[in-house]
Amino acid sequence: MENKVIQDRLALLRAKMQEEGIDFYMMPTADFHNSEYVNDYFKVREYFSNFTGSNGTLLVWKDGAGLWTDGRYFIQAEAELEGTGVELFRMLQEGVPSIEEFLEQNIQQGQTLGFDGRVIAAMDGKKYEKVLAKAQICIAYEKDLADSIWTDRPDFPAGKVTVLDEKIAGKSVEEKLTQTREKMAKDCANALLLTKLDDLMWLFNIRGCDVECNPVAMSYAYITEDTATLFIQQKALDTQVSEYLAAHHIDVKEYDTVVDFLKSLPAGNVILVDNRYCSYTLYKTLQKNQQLIEGKNPTELLKAIKNPVEQARMQEIFLKDSVAVTKFIYWLKTHVGKEKITEVTAADYLEQKRREIPEFLDLSFPTIAGYKSNAAMMHYEATPENCATLEPEGMLLVDSGGQYLGGTTDVTRTIALGPVSDEIKKHYTMVAAAVMQLTHAHWLYGCTGRNLDILARQPIWDMDIDYQCGTGHGVGYILNVHEGPQNMRWRFTGGMVEAVFEDGMDITNEPGIYIQGSHGIRIENVMLAKNDVKNEYGQFMHFETLTWVPVDREAIDEKYLNDTQIKYLHEYQKTVYEKISPYLNEEEKEWLAAETGVK
Repeated sequence: MENKVIQDRLALLRAKMQEEGIDFYMMPTADFHNSEYVNDYFKVREYFSNFTGSNGTLLVWKDGAGLWTDGRYFIQAEAELEGTGVELFRMLQEGVPSIEEFLEQNIQQGQTLGFDGRVIAAMDGKKYEKVLAKAQICIAYEKDLADSIWTDRPDFPAGKVTVLDEKIAGKSVEEKLTQTREKMAKDCANALLLTKLDDLMWLFNIRGCDVECNPVAMSYAYITEDTATLFIQQKALDTQVSEYLAAHHIDVKEYDTVVDFLKSLPAGNVILVDNRYCSYTLYKTLQKNQQLIEGKNPTELLKAIKNPVEQARMQEIFLKDSVAVTKFIYWLKTHVGKEKITEVTAADYLEQKRREIPEFLDLSFPTIAGYKSNAAMMHYEATPENCATLEPEGMLLVDSGGQYLGGTTDVTRTIALGPVSDEIKKHYTMVAAAVMQLTHAHWLYGCTGRNLDILARQPIWDMDIDYQCGTGHGVGYILNVHEGPQNMRWRFTGGMVEAVFEDGMDITNEPGIYIQGSHGIRIENVMLAKNDVKNEYGQFMHFETLTWVPVDREAIDEKYLNDTQIKYLHEYQKTVYEKISPYLNEEEKEWLAAETGVK
C-alpha cells in the first residue's frame, strides 16, 4: 500500500535538492546538540520518512531513499516505511553497508552531499569529509532544505527555565565549574565549548522543558579559566532565573548569537570540544582560527558519578516509584478481563499512580506498553487509534519511568495476564535469571560494561538467542533517562564510548528476549555501582539495587534455574516485599506476599 504523503514530500525535497545542486541529502535524528530525543521542531527525518523511532538517519538521492536504524527498531521501521519508497538498512547486520560505505559506493566524483550542519555532529561530519575527499565530493552544510517544504513546522522550543536548589543538586555551580576547569587544565585547554544539553543543565543547576520528558533548555556555554558565558533564549528566563545566573557571575547571551560570538574570539585559544555533541557548523566555525582539542566533555563523567545527596534522594524516589509500579501491577492483574483495558489506558493508569507522588514532575520517556506480539518491538508506542485490548492471557511488557524532584526512574516489567506457553515461561525465567546474575556482579575496579555484559547475556545465549541492543545505560538525575559515559554491551564498534565503572555511577540492568510476531520480554532495574572490599588485589566493587518491583512469579518455572539463580531470585523477591509492603493496603499486601513467595 502506497504512502502518497511521504512520496509527495520526498518529491518536493528532490526538487529542492536539484535546485540547490545537491545529489545526496542526509537527515539524522538530532537537534543542534545531537540530543537523543528531540523537540518536534527537529523531527525532519520523521517528516520525510514516516519512521518515528528515536534513532535513525535518512539519506535521499535522485531515484531512491534509505533509512539506517539499529536493532531496537527493525520491526517498527519495516512497518512504518511500507509504501514510502524508503528502503530499510538494518545497521550492523551482515551484508548491510554503513552510510559511509553506501556513500563511498554510490556517490560519483564531483557530486555533492548535503545536510544541515547544525544537526550533524562534528565527529560524523569529519568522517564524511574523510570518506568522500578522495572522490572530490563537495559537502554543502549551510542549508536546512526542509524549512521551505515543511510549511506547518512546529515552533522552535523556548520553554520556561527553572533553578534546581543546591540542596537537591548536592553541589553549587561554583563547585562544578571548579571541577570542570580542573579537568580542562588536564587536557591543556584554556576554554571549553559545551553543547550537550543535559551537561549544561547539570553544570548550571538549571532545568528546562524544551524536549519532551527531558528537562533541558536549548543552550550552549563557553567556559574559560575565569569566565562562564551561557547562550540561552532570554524569553525562557524569568526574573528569578536571571538574578540567579547573575549572582553566580554567569554572563548570559542570546542563544542564536553563539556563531557570531565564536567568530569574534581572538585567534589562538586552545578550546576543548566534544565532537560527539558539537555540531559540524560550530566545529567549522572554530576551526578557522582556533586551536581545537578534540576530547570528551569533562562534565560528562562528573555528572555520571552521583554525589551523596543525589544518591540519597534517588533511593527515596526509586522506592516511591517502585510502590507506584507495584500498585499498578496489582490493579492490572485484578482488573484485566473484568473491564476494558488497552495498552494506552494501562499506561495512563500507571502515569496516574506516579502523579500521586508529591515530587512527580513528568514522565522520563513515553511509556512503552506492548501486549503479546507488540512487545517484540523494543520501542513500540501504542496510540489511542492503534492499540491492543488486554485479555486475561499472554503478557504485557511495560517500560516506563518518571522525572521527580529527586531523581529519574526507568523500570520495565513484563506481566503475565493469564496463561502463557511453556516457551514463553522458559524465556521469561531465563530473562529473570539474567537480571539476577548481573545484579550480583562482583568485580575488580577497572571493569567496563563490556566486561560485565556476559553475566546478563549468558543465560540467553545458552538458548542460542540474543537481544540486539545493549544491556544497560546510565540514568540522569532529574535529567535524561539515557546518560553516559557508562553503558553495558558486549560489542563495541568504532566511535562507541566505554567507561570504567566508578563508585556512584548508576546503570540499568535490562536483558530481554524478543520473538517477532509472538512475544517480547524485558525486566529492568536500575543499580548503583559501589566500592566494596579493598585489599592487596585492589578495589573490588558491587551493585546496589535501586528498583524494587516484583518479578512475576506466575511466569517463572524454576526447573530452568540453577540453585544460585533460584537463591538470587528469592532474595530479591523477599526484599521487594520487605520494602514495598508497608505502603500497601491489606489486599495489595496479601497479593504481594503471594507474588513474591513470602507466604
